Formats: sequence, C-alpha cells, structure tokens
Amino acid sequence: MRLFNKQLNRSLPVTILLFLLLAAFGVFMALPLVYAVNNAFKPLDELFIFPPRFFVRNPTLDNFYDLVAVMGDSWVPISRYFFNTILITVFGTGGHIIFASMAAYPLAKYKFPGSKVIFQIVILALMFSPHVTAIPNYLVMSGLGWIDSYLSLIIPAMAFPLGLFLMKQFMEQIPDSMLEAAKIDGASEFRIFWKIVMPNVKPAWLTLLILQFPILWGTNGGNFIYSEELKTLNYALEQITEAGIARAGVGAAVALILMSVPIILFIVSQSKVIETMSSSGMKD
Repeated sequence: MRLFNKQLNRSLPVTILLFLLLAAFGVFMALPLVYAVNNAFKPLDELFIFPPRFFVRNPTLDNFYDLVAVMGDSWVPISRYFFNTILITVFGTGGHIIFASMAAYPLAKYKFPGSKVIFQIVILALMFSPHVTAIPNYLVMSGLGWIDSYLSLIIPAMAFPLGLFLMKQFMEQIPDSMLEAAKIDGASEFRIFWKIVMPNVKPAWLTLLILQFPILWGTNGGNFIYSEELKTLNYALEQITEAGIARAGVGAAVALILMSVPIILFIVSQSKVIETMSSSGMKD
C-alpha cells in the first residue's frame, strides 16, 4: 500500500477559526441535552419560573424520589416494565443484526436468479414510512396470533430494510479472494460467514445497533401490546407524566432516564466503530 504524507497548507488563524466554528456547532447541538439534564434536577418552582432558567440553581433529587414513589404504587412492579423493555430491545436488535447479515451475505457474494429483484424490493422498502406499513403489520401479526405478545414487536424489528441494505454494501467490500482462500482451506460456508465476514463488517452491525436500539428502547407497545404485565417501561413512564403539571418534575426525570441509555450506548458504540474502521483489514 502506498502512503502519502500530505499536509494541508493552512495558516494558524484559519485553523483556530475552524476549530472555534466546529466547537460552536458542537455546543449548540449539545444544548437540548444539557437542558434536559438540568430540568431533571430542578425543583418545581424552578420548572415553572418565567423566563425559564437554562441551568438549575438549587439541584434536588426529589423528582427521582417522586418517580420511585409513584412507580411503587403501581400494581405491576417497575422491574416487570424494565424486563419487558430489555427483552424486546435485546432480542429485536440482536435478531435484526443476525438476520440482516445472513440475508445480505448471499445477495452480496452470490449471483442467483432473482437476486437483483430482491435487492430492488429492499431498496423500495426504504422509501416507506413505518406509519404506512402499520396496518399491514397489524394484520400480519393478528393472522399469526402474535397480538399481545413480545413477538409482535420483536419480529417486525428484525425486518428493518435499512439493516439488510447496509450489511450488503459493507459485505461487497470484502475481497472474494479472502473467501476463496478460506474455502480452499476447508472452511464451511457457515464458518466463513461467522469467522471472516462478520468480523470484517463489524462497523456495519455496530451501526445497526446504534440505529435499532433506541427505536425499541423507546417503544410503548403501540397497538400490539394490551396486557399491562407486557407493557414496556416507556409506556409506564408516559402514564405517569400524563397526570398533569403536578408531575412535571417526575416527567423531567422520566425524560432523562429514557434518553440516558441510548446516549450511553451511542457513545460506547461510536468509539468502537471508529476504532474498527481505522484498523480494518479491508484497506487498499
């Protein structure tokens, strides 16, 4: 591989100006998150003060104590809502990554009759909003008898078309010579997929993890889950915040809890994606 050590001919004032401009954009994008964190620790008098204050003056944990007290009065334990959400999120996200990868592999590395048509259908599916397919999804789930069960949320999540498209694009970058060498060494197709293909497309499935996890974590069950013991954490917290302005502090604490897990996952996964891309073995 030929290396080029080329430096940009840019003056120090221009570099400082670009740094300040990017820093300003970064701070501006972080403002909603900072505001949500401050709201979660504001007492009620600061939440309703006008004009509103961006930063909390007298931080308190009363909002979180009130949230625990309210959830303690529920006839369904808070641990049950957590279990439902974690189960749906883990199996839905993990299943999507596995099935999207297994479907993308033959489309990317094998030419068979109808492969182009199948991929065109996948691209066409990207154009439809989830709201457009809500009724067909409900009819399919109802016909299978999966309404009011975890499967009604997990199975549709596995059919996210963007995942298949993204995995196929990444798998096409894997040299065919690498796969042929593994076949010559006696590796089975399944072993090639798990030991060679999947590690080389790690940035792709980590990206899918970042995209799919927040969707399932924030779901409230929609029109598929009716039983209270199968409801998700987001549904339970939404019911709490609908009690009016007296629960404004609790609502701020709820917002912080719901956004904290996807943000932490994004920060951790983003660093791994960058690290994997920088050390990938698929470079020219």
